[in-house]
Amino acid sequence: MYANVFLLSSPQGRVVVDTGALTYAPAFGRLLRQFRPDAVLVTHAHVDHAGGAFVAARWGLPVLAHPLEHPHLTGERHELPYPAGMPRVGAVISRLHPKVPARALRSVEAGEDLWGWQVIHLPGHSHGQIGLLRNGVLIAADAVLSAPDGRGGMRAALPHAPYNADHAQAIHTLRQIAELDLRVIVPGHGGPLTPGQVRERAARDI
Repeated sequence: MYANVFLLSSPQGRVVVDTGALTYAPAFGRLLRQFRPDAVLVTHAHVDHAGGAFVAARWGLPVLAHPLEHPHLTGERHELPYPAGMPRVGAVISRLHPKVPARALRSVEAGEDLWGWQVIHLPGHSHGQIGLLRNGVLIAADAVLSAPDGRGGMRAALPHAPYNADHAQAIHTLRQIAELDLRVIVPGHGGPLTPGQVRERAARDI
């Protein structure tokens, strides 16, 4: 299970977006050592995106996340939609993952400025999922995915309904993304997408 990890650098500072799965924790630690960020931002608390967040906390870095994701990062809650339709197995998987101490967490909200990037609330896949927006570039987490189109190219996709906390909300969020004035959308899985690809996918649910 993989997810994209982004290294953002600006005159205001450096931030790592998402931490990858637990199996990549040693590599994530090496990345932190080399990049030396000011903070780590977790777009949402699913284990493929937050599995290495505990490493950042051990390094003394602030771990930024929407407050709705904090209980999952600290281990107060263990709802996990993987595997689909097997909530008890998901809860066991969650409990096996190292957690982030509450003292390491910092809340971030929609509209907040982080090192020149604007925080965007993208609920649906999880209730507290967030992305970052700057100069027409949207880091979209799992609000939209990049998937093979069967013709040798890529297309915009949504996580399947069982993997979303609120699938209707996920569709609504995708429509909102499609209405933004963007140059490129960078999803949590797969390569970059064009606004046209996202609009095409959003139109399927109208």
